[in-house]
Parts: sequence; structure tokens; C-alpha cells
Amino acid sequence: MTTVAERDESGPPGAAGRPLLSLRGITKSFGAVEALRGVDLDIMPGKITALVGDNGAGKSTMIKTISGIWGPTSGEMYWDGEPVTARTPRDADALGIATVYQDLALCDNLDIVQNMFLGHELLTHRLLDETEMEKAARQTLADLSVTSVSSVRQLVGSLSGGQRQSVAVARAVMRDAKLVIMDEPTAALGVSQTAQVLDLIRRLGDRGIAVLVISHNLSDVFSVADRLAVLYLGTLVSSGAATEYDAQSAVELITTGDRSQHADAASPALSTDIDPEG
Repeated sequence: MTTVAERDESGPPGAAGRPLLSLRGITKSFGAVEALRGVDLDIMPGKITALVGDNGAGKSTMIKTISGIWGPTSGEMYWDGEPVTARTPRDADALGIATVYQDLALCDNLDIVQNMFLGHELLTHRLLDETEMEKAARQTLADLSVTSVSSVRQLVGSLSGGQRQSVAVARAVMRDAKLVIMDEPTAALGVSQTAQVLDLIRRLGDRGIAVLVISHNLSDVFSVADRLAVLYLGTLVSSGAATEYDAQSAVELITTGDRSQHADAASPALSTDIDPEG
């Protein structure tokens, strides 16, 4: 397998309509614990894929493996048809993979512009180009139809949960991300803020950006996802178009790994609070 800097031109056949990201036989072990077991998954450009699973199913392990935090124990990762290895988050960023974790990694004591350019500041004659950074931040938010922010010079600490999500996503888009991974983007948000974030996710898809959403809220999943992928005890037990599933079949897969089982889809513990951590 090649590194990010040493890609070759080989890869899965079929350039037309091929996945942006393909995982093939991905495993991840921590000692005797096998967190991922031969996962095969395709993420298509411009499509919103929801990754769901119960506590300990392996969702966090998968996104950290894709994001370069942990290397897989075995298996192959293809990016736009080319085999790659994201050994670090910087490698993943260079490919065009941006991850928005649940804590958002924002600095409350900095304003929106400073957060969006943190570590990527624009310089003119070795001085910060505040004018260009402010202009770029304002334009990126406008392109994403983020209208709830009154000023890009607001401190991030003063923003609502939905606004903070918007800033974190805008930061990823501004860095030319082709795949945005969002970890529990609507957790702890109110109804209006949740709607704002879901609209933002749809706009990413409309812009041709692939989105991988990890969520425990099936209502949010079915309102926004084009595709669904279900993990059960480290194994990808099902994936396909979201229209092929309903809440009951999804819950059955999440809790048993078997669609033939009959779970109570009306249970609040299953339908709205599947897994905040796994």
C-alpha cells in the first residue's frame, strides 16, 4: 500500500461513477479486542451517508481510522480509485478529508475568522491579512447559506450550538474538503438548531461534497441521508440506499445485526438514543 505522498495509478476499476472513498477489508484490533472486522464501505461523492450502530459497534474507531488518527490493522483504503494510507490527520487533510468531531475543536476565546483560519492564517508581507481572511470567511458562510451569524467577528464562545456547527463545517469547506465527516452533529441541540444543522448537511451534498454522518438519532438520519451503513460489533452488516430501510428495520440491524429479527422500533432508547459514544 502506498502512502499519501506515494500513490500509484492502480485501484478498483471503473473510473466513471466510482466512489470517492472505498474501504476494503478494514480491520482494527486493540490487543485481543477486534473493533473493526473486515469492513467494506463505499462513500460516493455528493452523497450523504449515515453511519449508525449501537454502543461499541465501532463507529468512532472507523472515523478515527479514516481520519488518520489510527491506522488500520489490515485492509485497504482507496481515495478516488487510488490506494492510499492516511497515517496522520495531516495526511487525511491533504487528501480532502475533514472531520468535525462532537466537541467541534473550536476556541471560544477567538472570533469566527480566527477559528476558521487557525493554523492556516493568510499572510501579506509577513503580517496577518485580516481583510482577506474576513472576506473569505464571510464568503464561505454565505456560500453555505449560513445567515444566523450576525458578524464574523463574533467570539465563538457567544454562539449557539447550531452556529458553532456551522463555523466548524465552514472551516472544513474553506479548506477544500471533499469528504466531511460529522460526529453526532445534532447532539444536545434544540429543534430549531437541529433543523439548521441538517439543512447545512444537505447543502454540502448539493455542493458535491460527500458527507459521512455518525448519529444516534434515526429521525435525523432518515431526514437527511442518501445512504445508510449499519455497524454491529465491528462488522458492517448492511449498507444501501436510505430508502431501502425504515426505522424498524434499522433498529433491528443496529441491535441484533439481523434484519429478520423484530425489535420494538417505538422504544425511545432504540429510536432516539442509539449510541452517543461508539
